[in-house]
Amino acid sequence: MSQVKQVGLLAAGCQPWNKDVCVASGDRFAYCATLAIYVYQLDHRYNEFKLYAIMSEHKKTITAISWCPHNHDMFASASADNLIIIWNVAEQKVMARLDNTKGIPASLSWCWNSGEAVAFVSHRGPLYIWTISGTDCGVTVHKEAHSFLSDICLFRWHPRKKGKVVFGHTDGSLSIFQPGAKSQKHVLRPESLEGTDEEDPITALEWDPLSTDYLLVANLHNGIRLVDSESLSCITTFSFPSSAASVQCLAWVPSAPGMFITGDSQVGVLRVWNVSRTTPIDNFKLKKTGFHALHVLSSSPKKKCDLNCIAGATSRNGAFIWDVKKGKTVTRFNEHGKNGIFCIAWSHKDSKRIATCSGDGFCIIRTIDGKVLHKYKHPAAVFGCDWSQNNKDMIATGCEDKSVRVYYLATSSDQPLKVFTGHTAKVFHVRWSPLREGILCSGSDDSTVRIWDYTQDACINILSGHKAPVRGLMWNTEVPYLLISGSWDYTIRVWDTRDGTCLDTVYDHGADVYGLTCHPNRPFTMASCSRDSTVRLWSLTPLISPLQINILADQHWDEIIGNTDRAMASGAPPLLCGKVSRDIKQELDKLTSNVRVKKLRWFSECLSPPGGSKNLWDLVAVLKDQDDSLLPQNYCKGIMHMKHLIRFKTSKAQELTTVKMSKFGGGVGAPSKEERLKEAAEIHLRLGQIQRYCELMVELGEWDKALSVAPGVSMKYWRKLMQRRADQLIQEGNDEVIPYCIATGDVKKLVKFFTSRGQLNEALLVTQAAREGNIQGPQITASNEAACGDGNNKAEDYNDLLHRVSKELAEWYFQDGRAVLAACCHLAVNDIELAMSNLIRGNELELAVCVGTVLGDSAMPVTNYALELLARRCMLTTTCFPFVGYRDLAADLLAMIPDSELLLIKLNAFYPGSLAEVNDLHEKCHLPTSEECLQIAETYQNEGDTFQAVKYYLLSPVPEKALPIGLLYVKEQLSSSDWNLDSVHGILDLLSYIRTDRLMLHKYSEFRNELLIFCGYIAALLAIRRCYNSIVPALYEYTSQLLKRREVTVPTQIEQLSAELDGWRACTHSASRSLEDLPYTPPSESQREVYNILLNRIKEEPIKGLIGPDYVTGSNLPSHSDVHTSCLTGLRIQGPVYFLEDGKSVISLNDALMWAKVNPFSPLGTGIRLNPF
Repeated sequence: MSQVKQVGLLAAGCQPWNKDVCVASGDRFAYCATLAIYVYQLDHRYNEFKLYAIMSEHKKTITAISWCPHNHDMFASASADNLIIIWNVAEQKVMARLDNTKGIPASLSWCWNSGEAVAFVSHRGPLYIWTISGTDCGVTVHKEAHSFLSDICLFRWHPRKKGKVVFGHTDGSLSIFQPGAKSQKHVLRPESLEGTDEEDPITALEWDPLSTDYLLVANLHNGIRLVDSESLSCITTFSFPSSAASVQCLAWVPSAPGMFITGDSQVGVLRVWNVSRTTPIDNFKLKKTGFHALHVLSSSPKKKCDLNCIAGATSRNGAFIWDVKKGKTVTRFNEHGKNGIFCIAWSHKDSKRIATCSGDGFCIIRTIDGKVLHKYKHPAAVFGCDWSQNNKDMIATGCEDKSVRVYYLATSSDQPLKVFTGHTAKVFHVRWSPLREGILCSGSDDSTVRIWDYTQDACINILSGHKAPVRGLMWNTEVPYLLISGSWDYTIRVWDTRDGTCLDTVYDHGADVYGLTCHPNRPFTMASCSRDSTVRLWSLTPLISPLQINILADQHWDEIIGNTDRAMASGAPPLLCGKVSRDIKQELDKLTSNVRVKKLRWFSECLSPPGGSKNLWDLVAVLKDQDDSLLPQNYCKGIMHMKHLIRFKTSKAQELTTVKMSKFGGGVGAPSKEERLKEAAEIHLRLGQIQRYCELMVELGEWDKALSVAPGVSMKYWRKLMQRRADQLIQEGNDEVIPYCIATGDVKKLVKFFTSRGQLNEALLVTQAAREGNIQGPQITASNEAACGDGNNKAEDYNDLLHRVSKELAEWYFQDGRAVLAACCHLAVNDIELAMSNLIRGNELELAVCVGTVLGDSAMPVTNYALELLARRCMLTTTCFPFVGYRDLAADLLAMIPDSELLLIKLNAFYPGSLAEVNDLHEKCHLPTSEECLQIAETYQNEGDTFQAVKYYLLSPVPEKALPIGLLYVKEQLSSSDWNLDSVHGILDLLSYIRTDRLMLHKYSEFRNELLIFCGYIAALLAIRRCYNSIVPALYEYTSQLLKRREVTVPTQIEQLSAELDGWRACTHSASRSLEDLPYTPPSESQREVYNILLNRIKEEPIKGLIGPDYVTGSNLPSHSDVHTSCLTGLRIQGPVYFLEDGKSVISLNDALMWAKVNPFSPLGTGIRLNPF
């Protein structure tokens, strides 16, 4: 299992250079960055598009993509390296490749008459058709579509008329071909261009979905026309409100016949049109910049982003400093001329100095106002430079001549102080260690990283492992021996530079990894960038897990913070040596109270990646009654506690100016009928028949007039009319429903409306407003007493509604892989157990313990469970338990739990040390010696106390004696008719902690088999109790297979397991099915009976919040790693994987966590314990 944890991904934007770079199909859409294709899929539950996959096989700029109209899982892409690829989106893999397209494909499209053929064209043709499979597979040339007189911009097959295709040219003309008809080349050119050589490229081209002949055409300068491809005539020329308007994209609206939309290429105005009018129906200013591509989708997600100031360099136009706030370049440096600049570096110690290095062989040092201080000449191109973080006048460079040079700026000499040689290919990047003076590293095209000691004038280590040139380099700013490198082999490697060990290799990028950097205030959060067009965020915290546990266990400072000499000692555990940790300690030393709380919070924020941990701690402070004035200014931008929600939102509303809103224009009715109805309504009004007047106004769609006089009938009628209007608007999905629901006090209807649209934050806000009495609706009842009673009931209802909406919002965050923000939602409504449980289910164990420790008794049960899981992490047999430090850490964690004797007994039972080491641990945990435990066990066995006998036998020199006693007890229980889960789970859990080396002995194989079978069966029941639905079938199958293959005598039968699984499947499917799940077979009586017996045996989970599947950070992030198939489910794994003990079998990390929580033994049935925590 990878220790480096992916925690975020920043997607690249859509490229602006080519036309067909955005496509949609069903509930997916895709767009092209320069070298990668991003695929998004609609999450129907939350009505939001989420990143589904990233495809990055192309090595040069992608020029076009096209989705297969007959298969939503397939699309094609073309690129400037004369390559076309057919992709399978569901499987996220390449299905076919065409490596030589005889030119760069400028436009690409699936043939609508065939699901197995893709057409493509470049420049002036011809049109090639690639049949992907079948007897006629290969590339053919369209018989007529060739020898064009003007370059092709794009082409479109007709979606319904087989074989009909239209081409748009740069000269503004069209070429139309269809089987059985005369070819029409270069026709329908705009009239203003006739007889001239001027060009007016076709920018958009779409067939009318309701016609076989009509076509919408957009020219860059001559606007939009609706043309008839048969008569070759222009039907309508559409007029823009301004001559400056121009269009490069348009799209038909499938749900509204005759309607289409256009995007202005300059100012971001979206215009809505109907073919019956020459002018737009409406205009919407949606963005500051122009539109490049348009597709009509059912919904679109809203994203926000913020940027900071940057310094950059270019391949031809020098370097620059860009002020993002001003939106312009404030300084430009041109000393390198037209030569490409490979690196730009700001001085760490003097922000006025900036260095650049270039292909011209110079490294130039200058001030930010442009004054050149030094020009260091190299014998070849200079690719990298880095300022020393310990000496402001020292800079290192990497050169094409395979050398690393160190220059000292305080002298006037232009010669290097040191030249390091040893690389066998060009040096690309160099990086000084921020913690060890005089130490620097270099990455080279020879695939190695070298560590140099400036003081010794020598290479002190060579890090080998990459299989291609090394590009990105980054030292960790807290742990002095941690170095991270990125390479053209698509990987990121983490190194222990003390001995050159590669601690972890990350395969998630899909192309060369170029840059690595770490967060300035969160030193274990790293960002990487790659040619696959992504920026990805990573957490390095798992690499220093023992250090985190030392902080949680409140160990002495010497176990947490140290100097570099101690940290660099061979085999020494990780220590923090950087500025961030020193600053935290200095601030803690100033405190006189709440030191433990502040220590947990500050280190938690330091070690956790961005993503809600600060928000979580602000909510913890609110729950601990901290003064509101101490809350940070940005508190109101996150998830707020319910007592602050209305106050902060009210304040925000007062700051905002009035927002002007525009309405979509209405249609044209039947005038004669409308006039008659209006006349009748006016008569009814004059006769005082107000209700009849209102009903006629409603029929006419004049809701405002009807509602304005409805109170004249009665408030009850007005309210009913308001509710009718609200119901109508909800059916239309119209936001105008909001004031109607609020005016009538129908909060539940409004919350349901927001929830159905995925607007959970809005639902939460409205619910809290109602809970505080701000939304009441008109008072219709006359009795004060009744009103008071109703008010009390409403307050209680609103409180329940608030918790329900908050839970829904939390689930949205949780399913999006953001467990910390999910926990914030629960804390905001004082639900501590659910908040803590979300952290545990997201495997944020350290954070859960920190928060739980601060919250105290209210969080104790869940905190204790998190501590138990953390202690299990320290019990990794191969990597942790041989070291006394890990053993003691596990004991210290368990000692933090009240009444932890049984947990400490499990720890001692599992510890595989010598007799002296075992007794040393017994003493630390206040347990009898191993020999004394044997005597105690024999006494309890003679007294018939099975549980106590098993406990002490496990602690004795002969732990295997516990097996027959405990297993006999389990058999007796399972043979009775009234056994339940809790009556057998306790002793099985205890037996599972027997030392692995003893359990694996051949002479105990029968006992081992029985233990594995019982643990598998009981785990299946525990998984049902906790709703771990993805692993329930696997646990039953695991137990059945063990029963088939092992010779055992147990009361559990395969037929029983099969009946229980069938009953569970039938009844849980019945409970969770939706109306669309057809066909549906209800559970039989026998299945219901079996399932009810199961439920009676399982009982309820003591900690309700732990019910539900685990979902770790990164579970939803696309990966370019090898595609793995789960040996449990047979399905492709999305997100982090967990390798089992054979090194080949894999399951998802989520399934591994759930499995280990209910069954400690591996799914492979070997008897090896599973430890994914």
